[in-house]
Amino acid sequence: MHGGSMRRIQECVLGYRTNVSISVSDIWLLGVCYKICLEDPSQEVVCSNGYAAFSEDFSSRILMTYRKGFVSIGDSKYSSDVNWGCMLRSSQMLVAQALLVHRLGRSWRKPLNQPFDKDYIEILHMFGDSEDSPFSIHNLVKAGESYALAPGSWVGPYAMCRTWETLVHCKIEKEGPQDKSFPMAIYVVSGDEDGERGGAPVLCIEDASRNCFEFSRNQAEWSPILLLVPLVLGLDKVNPRYLPTLAATFTFPQSLGILGGRPGASTYLIGVQDDKVFYLDPHDVQQAVNISKDDLEADTSSYHCNVIRQIPLESIDPSLAIGFYCRDKDDFDDFCSRASELAAESNGAPLFTVTQSRHSPKSIRSHEAGSFSAADDDADGSTQDDWQLL
Repeated sequence: MHGGSMRRIQECVLGYRTNVSISVSDIWLLGVCYKICLEDPSQEVVCSNGYAAFSEDFSSRILMTYRKGFVSIGDSKYSSDVNWGCMLRSSQMLVAQALLVHRLGRSWRKPLNQPFDKDYIEILHMFGDSEDSPFSIHNLVKAGESYALAPGSWVGPYAMCRTWETLVHCKIEKEGPQDKSFPMAIYVVSGDEDGERGGAPVLCIEDASRNCFEFSRNQAEWSPILLLVPLVLGLDKVNPRYLPTLAATFTFPQSLGILGGRPGASTYLIGVQDDKVFYLDPHDVQQAVNISKDDLEADTSSYHCNVIRQIPLESIDPSLAIGFYCRDKDDFDDFCSRASELAAESNGAPLFTVTQSRHSPKSIRSHEAGSFSAADDDADGSTQDDWQLL
């Protein structure tokens, strides 16, 4: 298919011109594959409805952007997060996606007409810009104080992941088991030095199990779980050795995407095609909106984006965090199997490894990747500094 034809198809589907590169390759969006073109029996390449389905899926993901005009954060004078809140907004999008999948399923798409799903409206309410909304920027800033998060400041993915962990744990302790706003355990996957230096992060199955058990107040051996994996994959840019495995994470059914983007400008990466990644951009400025959890007729247009954007995967900031959601034990076991296979195929440069316990001498499936050290990774002139303070 000629490039001009593909461009016209894209613009017809989207209803406007697009700067998305022309490609007929498959698109992976948060664990779902979209076939853009198919081969018919005569071996002619024909267009499928894959791009239209991809576009609908993309525009159904929840968008969080800079907001202005909300009540000041804490004792500060900040009533807007413009120019400093992009990492917080990106993280809100990833967590909102986890809640969408948990409550409505991965196949959910934003309805064309009102009234909307009650679960959908309740999720948007939880991310409103006030202290009354549990996952607001106000409450994130408060929870992240010990990680140097403050109004007007910028933090990296590791601090952001730990901030969510703190916020969720505090909320559960305060509200008790009757609170259902965050219906899953949370596990920040880190290395032997708590993710601060040295070695690929290690997902410990026993740690995940303990988190689930504690989340359920010792009532169940397993629960839904949100996995956050903060990484630093290079100095000024991502080491090329990591790019294939990073792209492969979007094929996992458990994928929640990546907190990343260009240096100093966080975005929410949600899909991949060839060597490009699709993303939602939090840098647009919109008026603050607080949606009532009972308002099924609410205007939710500011929480979605029809503009499809992409950037080269190789251009993203090497400091990032990957998210995964596992609904139950079987889903978690499937995730661990996929992650272990991916590490085994990483040519000694895994994003993270999986082990049964902290004392296990080798990673699950006993692949060689379990002994990887960034000090061995000199293919791009990188040294052990590739793994550094996040």
